[in-house]
Amino acid sequence: MNDFTPPSSMNEEEKQTLLAQLESLIEQTYSVEKEYIALTGSYNQLQALVRQIIEALPNALWVLNGDGTVFLQNSEAERLNGLLPLIDKGKKECEVPFGNRFFLVKASRHDGRSIISATDITEQKRKERLASMGQMAAHLAHEIRNPIGSIALLLSTLSRRVVPKNQPIVDEIRRSLFRVERIIKTTLLYSKGVQPRMGVIPLAQLEKEAKEAVESYSYSADIAFRFDFAEGSVKGDLGLLSLALQNLLFNAIDAIEESGEESGSVTLRSNRENGSVQFIVEDSGIPLEEPDHLFEAFHTTKNKGHGLGLVLTRQIVEAHGGEITVEAEPKRFRITLPSD
Repeated sequence: MNDFTPPSSMNEEEKQTLLAQLESLIEQTYSVEKEYIALTGSYNQLQALVRQIIEALPNALWVLNGDGTVFLQNSEAERLNGLLPLIDKGKKECEVPFGNRFFLVKASRHDGRSIISATDITEQKRKERLASMGQMAAHLAHEIRNPIGSIALLLSTLSRRVVPKNQPIVDEIRRSLFRVERIIKTTLLYSKGVQPRMGVIPLAQLEKEAKEAVESYSYSADIAFRFDFAEGSVKGDLGLLSLALQNLLFNAIDAIEESGEESGSVTLRSNRENGSVQFIVEDSGIPLEEPDHLFEAFHTTKNKGHGLGLVLTRQIVEAHGGEITVEAEPKRFRITLPSD
């Protein structure tokens, strides 16, 4: 600023005025520059904040230019590479299947650009499907229960009149009927919910119930059963806890049957540990398949299964304030209940 030399034709007063105006102009320039730098910093911070917000969203988000090219997208959108071309950009809302999942897609427009979001609704769809299947299964169970009751009465009459050589046939019918009745009971209990009536149950009574259930179950392999129950009692609902143990025993039997082996072994034992009562079921059958889905309703890998046994077992255990755990090697189901 001091390097500027006013023209020689100007008098001293004019020179001073010009210098003052130049100094004022320079100061204004510096002020504008500072404001520009501050605005640029604020814009960058705002842009970074917007990107953080977009990244924090659980759903995929795209912002498209008018020609359909991507102006902005978050990492979830990048991860779902291939979903965007499947979306009908003309619809404000739609469901789009992608791979083995479902997405709810919503679209809007702003300043010539399209904003598209895709939310994973696979779990919601699964729950809706399970609820629908549960209602249908409960209805079928109600419809089947009456004729099954009639068949049971007729079978009771037949068993008193059958000749000895035909007794094995009647016994097999009884076992098959027991399986159907158990499926009906499990389905209705699952649809209504588990509500235990608590009481003190001798462990010996649970062992007796388990042995009788095995005798009523139909299987062809030569299976060695080992029951080893501790002394004492547990607080719970006898019918529900018996059903939970039966489900695990029957799964063990089916696992041996499906292994193709002519023989196998199943162990059900109980013990007391750290102030709790544990029931442990082990078998020599096929290894566990898809352990992450074992307790998912209507999901089964068994030829005989209906997909509710383990789900209901977990519900029963949790209703008693306990937990059920699974070990793959060695194959083992463990129920842990509070001690009485």
